Amino acid sequence: MDAVQFFRSGWLRFPHDAAVADWAARARPVADQCLARTEHRRRWLRCGGTWFVGVNVLPNDAAGAVAEAGVPPLGGPALRFIGDVLGLAGVALDRAQVSVCFPGYPLPSDGESEGAFRFRRERDAAHVDGLRRHEGRRRRLGEPHGFILGVPLTDPPEGAAPLVVFEGSHEIVRRALRARLGSVPPRRWADEDVTDAYVAARRECFDTCRRVPVHARPGEAYLIHRLALHGVAPWAAGVEGERVIAYFRPNPFAGATPEWWLERA
Repeated sequence: MDAVQFFRSGWLRFPHDAAVADWAARARPVADQCLARTEHRRRWLRCGGTWFVGVNVLPNDAAGAVAEAGVPPLGGPALRFIGDVLGLAGVALDRAQVSVCFPGYPLPSDGESEGAFRFRRERDAAHVDGLRRHEGRRRRLGEPHGFILGVPLTDPPEGAAPLVVFEGSHEIVRRALRARLGSVPPRRWADEDVTDAYVAARRECFDTCRRVPVHARPGEAYLIHRLALHGVAPWAAGVEGERVIAYFRPNPFAGATPEWWLERA
C-alpha cells in the first residue's frame, strides 16, 4: 500500500523509528555547527536572514555517517523503501542540505524582484529540483537526482515553514518534460531550454493538484518523488521555534545519460 500511495501522490511519510531518531539527535549538533560557520552564513543565509539554505553542508559520508562527530550511518524504513521499492539499495547518499527556517520566513532577499518574492510568499516558491536557472529565469536540466529524502532534526510546531508538496504533480511534470525532450537525444538534454514546458506544467499543478503541508518530527522521515513540485510554506504568524531539516538528493546513476530521470517510476 505504501508503494501505491507514493507513486500516486508523489510523496510518503514514514513513522517514527528509533534509529532515525538517534541519527537526528546526533546530527543536530553538527548541523548547528554548519549554521554557525561564518562562510556558510555568508553564502547560504537568504530571505532577509529567515532561511539558511545550506546545500550540501553536512559533512556526512555516503552512508549518512559523520564518524568524527559520532553520527552513525542513516537507516530506517525510508531507506528500506528506497532499496526495496525504488530499487536503489545501498545508494550512495550525497552530503545533506541543512535547511533552517526562522520565524518571519520569508522576507525579501537582496536583489529579489517583487514578482519573485510574491511567488515565494503566495506559491511557496514551488519548484522541481534538478532544473537549473540559466540566462536569468530560464531553465535547463542540471542536477538529476533519484529522490528527495527529508529527515527532521527539530520538532517545530505546525506552521513553522513546512515543506509543501503538490500531490500527483510528478506525473504532470513527467508528461510535460517527456513531450519537450522526447525527440532530443538524452546526451543533449542538458543543453535544451525547458522553461516553457516547465512553467506550463507548474501552472497545471497549481490548478489541479492538492497542496499538502508535510509535518514530521525527529525519528520520522519523508520521501518526495524526484519530479514532484514542492516548496516551503511561509512561517505562520505567532509561531515560535526553529525548523531544521536534513535533505538528501543523491544521483544514483551519476555518469549515465539522464533518460532514467524521466523514464523510471
